[in-house]
Amino acid sequence: MLTLSAFGMSAAPQKVKIVDFDDAGNQKGVIEVDKVVKLEGEWKKELSPIEFEVTRKHGTERAFTGPLNKNYADGIYRCICCGTALFDSKTKFDSGTGWPSFWGPIAKQNVKNVNDSSYGMVRIENQCARCDAHLGHVFEDGPKPTGLRYCMNSASLKFVPRAKGK
Repeated sequence: MLTLSAFGMSAAPQKVKIVDFDDAGNQKGVIEVDKVVKLEGEWKKELSPIEFEVTRKHGTERAFTGPLNKNYADGIYRCICCGTALFDSKTKFDSGTGWPSFWGPIAKQNVKNVNDSSYGMVRIENQCARCDAHLGHVFEDGPKPTGLRYCMNSASLKFVPRAKGK
């Protein structure tokens, strides 16, 4: 059976619902947007080698090497691939693991959980809900109020200083 993709054409873009936030961290509401889908070559042109390896190939940056690990400035952490708001600096904490850690996402709809059984382990992988970028993993050894530790790769995040809101 031939499909549209056999001719280099694709069907209508898949839609996803995410919670939109401005750079001041204000929730603007739930929006329906096109899922971001690109060819590997397109991602390679847009991302640095480490960003590509982490987000598109499910890699992990070496502990204590990411520039956002010790960043405690006030702001929003967005997906490096599509700009979706993922975490707020208000939920960031020093886990001592060498990766940026948060006790919760800015909105559960923006970060999806996927079972990960790679490397002989059973873990929960976190991906961007809009573009499927690999972000990191979530563990049950975090602080209150959630008891969770979202252990993220700096290479999957773009930090945006908090805009001075109205």
